[in-house]
Amino acid sequence: MPVSPPERPSALQLFLIFARIGLTSFGGGLSGWMLREFVQRRRLMSEEDFLNGLSIAQALPGVNVTNMAIWIGYKLRGRNGAIASWLGIVVPAALVIMLISSVFTSLAGFELTHVALAGAACAAIGLSLSMGLTAARRVPRQVFPLAIMAATFVAVAILQWPLIWTVLVAGSLSVAVTYHRG
Repeated sequence: MPVSPPERPSALQLFLIFARIGLTSFGGGLSGWMLREFVQRRRLMSEEDFLNGLSIAQALPGVNVTNMAIWIGYKLRGRNGAIASWLGIVVPAALVIMLISSVFTSLAGFELTHVALAGAACAAIGLSLSMGLTAARRVPRQVFPLAIMAATFVAVAILQWPLIWTVLVAGSLSVAVTYHRG
C-alpha cells in the first residue's frame, strides 16, 4: 500500500512550530532544529530542498534563520505561510529576550548564569556543526565543489576574511562555473 505524503501544516501550525523552534533553540542551532523538524521528523520536504533553501537564505541579506523560516513557510503554505513562519520565529523569541534582558542585570553576578550561557553556546556550536556536516555530505564528490567548500572554510574560519566578500566571491564563482558546465 503506497504511503500518502504528510499533510501540509496550516499557517497557524507553522506559526506554532516556528515559535517552539525559536523559543527552544539557542545561538546558531536554529537551522539544525529546522532540519530535524521539517525534513527528519515531519518529512515535509527533502533534505535536498531544505539545503537549497538554506543556501538561498544564507545568500540573502538579513538573519539566516528568519530567511529560512520565510522560505519554508512560503514553500509549504504560500504567502500566508511565509508571514506566519516569520512571525513565529521572531515575535515570541523577541518577547522572551525583552523579558530576560530586564532580569539579566540581577542574574549577571551569579556564576551559574555564566555556566548556563556557556553550556547553551556549546549546544549551539554542536547543532551548527551537525548542520555543516549534513550540508557537506550533500556536496558533489567532484574537485571543484570540494575546493570551493574547503576554500570558503579556510577563508572564513582560519584567515577570518569578511564573510560577505568570501560568500560573494566563492558563491559567484561557484554559480558561474556550475552554469558554464550546463
